[in-house]
Amino acid sequence: MKNAEINKLGVAELTQQIVVEQENLSRLKLAHAISPIENPMRIRETRKLIARLETALSAQAKA
Repeated sequence: MKNAEINKLGVAELTQQIVVEQENLSRLKLAHAISPIENPMRIRETRKLIARLETALSAQAKA
């Protein structure tokens, strides 16, 4: 998800997307703990996406 797409989302959509990505991250971590996943960089990308979503959410809350 690009930053332009993130900035277009509303507060409710951002919170919903954060929950979805956190669930995805927990599934990735569990799968990686059981057996190494094919692309472990997906864990890092998901963490960074969550951080971008939370940053956009806090910026909208301040505005």
